Amino acid sequence: MENKLRVNGPKYQQIAADIASKIAEGKYQVGDKIYARSSLASQYGVSSETARRAICVLSDLQIVSSNPGSGVIITSVENALKFIKQYTDIQSVNNLRKNIIDSVERQKQELEYFYNCLSDLIDKTDRFRSLNPFVPFEIEITQSTPYLSKSIAEVNFWHHTSATIIGIKRAGELLISPGPYATFKEDDIIYFLGDEDCPERVKNFMYPT
Repeated sequence: MENKLRVNGPKYQQIAADIASKIAEGKYQVGDKIYARSSLASQYGVSSETARRAICVLSDLQIVSSNPGSGVIITSVENALKFIKQYTDIQSVNNLRKNIIDSVERQKQELEYFYNCLSDLIDKTDRFRSLNPFVPFEIEITQSTPYLSKSIAEVNFWHHTSATIIGIKRAGELLISPGPYATFKEDDIIYFLGDEDCPERVKNFMYPT
């Protein structure tokens, strides 16, 4: 369901718009006398000053006339319609602006939450690896490596990477402790141990630029 947010303007504007709506709907006719300021304040639960400002808005727009002794009299349905349209347009613009601001704020909060989760994940991963130094890294062997069909000893793997190969997954089977004479085959998954910089060294060695 679409959420429609309403942005309320000053109370006196809301009262003026409500009265104009009643005029536009025909509840009040031209020439009718509407509430005195005190009655208006009581009806809408506002101060007399707020009621006075609402009447001033209607009077300035020539929707009503307000003269001492004669009260507040309806003078124009057409002007009431114009005011309602302008007020509605302003409310629509305010609503759109509020929706955009709220959306940006939600995105900022979601992005901050994402960064916090990511930082927490990285921190936990680093701590897990420090507590479990034998969790292996892995790399896949493709045609891009110059060492296809060459053995671990032949390419001096440990010398160039400081990494120790502990297993090779090949054709659905896992070879544990393959030894120095095991060769690199396409689609192999190589499992190795080393420090935190080891994966980058292995990648650069197996796939030199």
